[in-house]
Amino acid sequence: MRPALEVAEIFRHHGPAYIQAHGGHLGRVERRVISAIELCRTSALGGHVEGCRACGTVHVAYNSCRNRHCPKCQSAAARDWLAARADDLLPVPYFHVVFTLPAEIAAIAFQNKTVVYGILFKSAAETLRIIAADPRHLGAGIGLVAVLHSWGQTLSYHPHLHCIVPGGGPSPDGTRWIACRPNFFLPVRVLSRLYRRLFLQALRAAFDAGQLRFFGENADLADPQAFARLLIAANRRDWVVYAKPPFGGPEQVLAYLSRYTHRVAIANSRLVNVESGKVTFRWRDYRHGRRPRHMTLDADEFIRRFLLHTLPDGVHRIRHYGFLANGQRAARLAACRALLAAWASQAAVRTAPATKPAPGPRPCPCCGRPMATITVWYHGQQPPNWAFWNDSS
Repeated sequence: MRPALEVAEIFRHHGPAYIQAHGGHLGRVERRVISAIELCRTSALGGHVEGCRACGTVHVAYNSCRNRHCPKCQSAAARDWLAARADDLLPVPYFHVVFTLPAEIAAIAFQNKTVVYGILFKSAAETLRIIAADPRHLGAGIGLVAVLHSWGQTLSYHPHLHCIVPGGGPSPDGTRWIACRPNFFLPVRVLSRLYRRLFLQALRAAFDAGQLRFFGENADLADPQAFARLLIAANRRDWVVYAKPPFGGPEQVLAYLSRYTHRVAIANSRLVNVESGKVTFRWRDYRHGRRPRHMTLDADEFIRRFLLHTLPDGVHRIRHYGFLANGQRAARLAACRALLAAWASQAAVRTAPATKPAPGPRPCPCCGRPMATITVWYHGQQPPNWAFWNDSS
């Protein structure tokens, strides 16, 4: 069922005024996101008409924009991604580790998303792999899936990385599987210190290579001495790395990933109303026991906060490392299953998305018979016989 209110409606009604007021500060990506969400599932992007030969019901369906920031498009993208990942799951406990950035580093990240997000991914993945390979902790090679989020519940800018990690891995010589202790993966204080060191080293290298740009309040950081002072201050802080309770098994991992991998800054279901140029939405106050609250923002401020979380072209939000890395993933997973003696139970860890048959024709909402495609039109074309069709998409 379509939500009563959508981000697209906010963009359609208030987007033109926002672009007029802030056009000088909007980049190509932000403009493309606004346009895509506004046009998503409207006649402007094309579509098709379905009809039921039994009862004569006609249904008009519009095409999706497929933009990765669009709340309406990401549910289908998540289903496809999960179907491809279901066979990658191992019959072991999975752990969830989160890497965050302090505020002064997050400010640099916002102005240098491509560079700093790359550093965030690499530093977090290397931290997990180095500590896991240490015999004092686990002594195994691990795999992980890392998912980038950049938002808090109130749409504030809060870049952080969610890492989903199987609880163990092959020994260095590849002859046996080494499992972690029950309900414990790796010590978070050890992870935090190494992560901080690796990240700041990489950030310093990026600065020395001239890869960072600074604007506005951060303009003074272009001075090497000012940047060095910031790094010293950041190195004295505790960087927050925390581990959530482990998942019970592959099914719980898949359910979690279905909610997190293709999430955007705010779902349409969280919107409450738009009235007098103000947007009200739901959020959870995690500092007070996940208490549900409402927040009201001017439409201009809501759009600004939403656009904080656009990703530059070429930046991937989901990345794989270790034995889950792309390239030799299938061979490495087969070796892991052999070490786990899991060949006999391999089918048991596959879940519904991997074996779900391809969807057939959409059933008629009136009589249940299959609907047939009558005609198709494409982006930029006017739908034929428009006046005679009722929009029921």
